[in-house]
Amino acid sequence: MSFSDKVVLITGAAGGIGIAAAKAFAKEGAKLALVDLSKEALEKAAGSIEAKEILLLSADVSKEEEVKRYVEETKNAYGKIDVFINNAGINGKFANLDEQTVNNFQAVFGVNVLGAFLGLKYVLPVMKEQRSGAVVNTASNGGLLGAPGMGLYVASKHAVLGLNKTAALEVADYGVRVNAVCPSGVDTQMMKSIETNAMPGQENQARTLFENSVPMKRYATPEEIADLMVFLSSDKASFISGSYYRIDGGQGATSV
Repeated sequence: MSFSDKVVLITGAAGGIGIAAAKAFAKEGAKLALVDLSKEALEKAAGSIEAKEILLLSADVSKEEEVKRYVEETKNAYGKIDVFINNAGINGKFANLDEQTVNNFQAVFGVNVLGAFLGLKYVLPVMKEQRSGAVVNTASNGGLLGAPGMGLYVASKHAVLGLNKTAALEVADYGVRVNAVCPSGVDTQMMKSIETNAMPGQENQARTLFENSVPMKRYATPEEIADLMVFLSSDKASFISGSYYRIDGGQGATSV
């Protein structure tokens, strides 16, 4: 699964899964373009990544001009985009739907849905022109079921899967593949935020409850998610497109 001299663009690259993905692709020889809201966070993340070449791009993925810019700067620097890890996401504040706010809706959908859409809108033309490329969208097992108190996050990840399937159909004739990963809980800062949202002041108890809902009785590691992303982006997955892959320790086997 060598990515020697291939260009991999990753959003949400300063977060747990983003950093793990960057390290995994760098290990396979990729050139990296890393996008996140904070340049400082990107610089800190880059310090732990041993890449052949690395480009750091601060951008708000919910703003069209900034997405257009990070795509243009990646193409200008490297001449192409072989892999797009459409990974940026937030969980937002949790509450039952009748207690939610429009501001929180707009924040969650702005990053998770609009950000994913804009990434596809500007990266896919580059790949269509090349007649090659692979996209991996970060969805969630929350995109496959409901969860009390997490309705906005859940709805946003359902939307990501809709974009994933549609994009795959629209670019199939161009040799471009589009897939998604659907993790359960991952041992990252985001999951810690979810624990706090779910049970303020009882985070350890929340973690135990979440882990016990997984047949394997633990969270995934960011590296396990990254390994799946690398596979789906590789030539080993050359006939896989429009699919989503649960990576959830068997959790999906407990539901319809």
